Amino acid sequence: MHNNVFSWAIIGAGPAGIAAVGKLIDIGIDPKKIAWIDPEFKAGDFGTRWRKVSSNTRVKLFTKFFESCVSFKYASSPNFDIKEINSSKTCLLTYAADPLQWITDHLKITVHSIEGKVQHLKLYDRNWHLNVGNMKLQANNVILATGAEPKSLSFPGIDEINLNVALDPDRLALACEKEDTIAVFGSSHSAIIIIKALLEICSVKKVINFYLSPLRYAVYLDDSILFDDTGLKGNAAIWARENIDGKLPAKLERVISNEENIREILPLCTKAIYATGFQKRLIPIEGMHSLEYNDRSGIIAPGLFGFGIAFPEAKTDRFGTLEYRVGLWKFIEYIDKVLPVWLKYGA
Repeated sequence: MHNNVFSWAIIGAGPAGIAAVGKLIDIGIDPKKIAWIDPEFKAGDFGTRWRKVSSNTRVKLFTKFFESCVSFKYASSPNFDIKEINSSKTCLLTYAADPLQWITDHLKITVHSIEGKVQHLKLYDRNWHLNVGNMKLQANNVILATGAEPKSLSFPGIDEINLNVALDPDRLALACEKEDTIAVFGSSHSAIIIIKALLEICSVKKVINFYLSPLRYAVYLDDSILFDDTGLKGNAAIWARENIDGKLPAKLERVISNEENIREILPLCTKAIYATGFQKRLIPIEGMHSLEYNDRSGIIAPGLFGFGIAFPEAKTDRFGTLEYRVGLWKFIEYIDKVLPVWLKYGA
C-alpha cells in the first residue's frame, strides 16, 4: 500500500477518536492502514481543558470505557488514582484523563499517527483526500471526531470569561474581582458548578444566573436513567437541590433569560460566562455546505462519518424524551452499533 493511502483516517484524539481507533483495531483492521490525525494527542479537550471539572459520570463507566477494547491494554496499565476511587462515585475529570493519555500514547505508536490539523477534505475517485499541512493523504473512510467548542452569546459591552477559564476554579478566581457582579447564562451541569465556584471560591459581590428552564435532575431507575444526558448528576445535583431549588444563597439571583431581563439586568453585571452548550468544530469539505449528519447512524456521506460530542447519537427514552448522548461509555455503545454499518457504507 502507498505510504499516504489508508483504509481509515480518524481526525481527532479525544475520547471519541481514541474509541474509534481502538474499535477498528479490535475488529481486525491493520493498524498501519489507520491514519490518526491530531495536533497534540493529549486526549483532546478532555485532557487539556477540562481536567479540573467535576464529572457527571460515575467512575465505573470510565472504567468500562478503558476496558472496552483489547487494544487499549488497560489490564496492564499502571496503578492510576482512579482505580482507588469508589466505582459508584463521580470524580474530577483529571482522574480519567490520565488513563486516556496512557492509552493514547501506546495507540499512537501502533497506528500511523500524524501531528497536525486537517485543513481540507474532498471526495475524489471514490477516496477521501485530506490535506494536513503540506502533507496529502488518501483514505477509503474518514471518521470526524473533531470535538466541539463552547458556544458564546457575546453580548456587547460586557467582558466575557471564557468557559475554559470558568471551569477551572483556580483560573476563575484569578479572573474575578471581589466587587464583580457575574452573569452566568445556562442551567446545565457546567453552569451549576461555575455558580458554586463563584460563590464559594471566588467570593464575588453577586452572581446573576440567566436561565431558560427549570433545573432538571437525572433519576436512576432500575434499568435506565431518566434525563441521562440533560439532568444534573453528582455533586452538581446535590448542590443545586440545596442551594437553587432549596434556599437561594444571599449573593445569588436567578432570572429568566428573556429580552427584557437581558436589557435591564445584564448592564448591572461586570462580566459574563456563557455555559450554553457546544458547537461542532468544522473542517472545510469540498462540495458540502454544512456538516449535516444522520443522528442515529453518524453517516455524513459515503465513507465519511461523524462521532463524538460534535456528532452525538440521538436517542428517545421510554418516556419519549429525545436526548443527545455524550459520554465515554456512551461513545462505546454507539460505535458498537454503527461500525458494522460504516464498514459497508464506503464510497
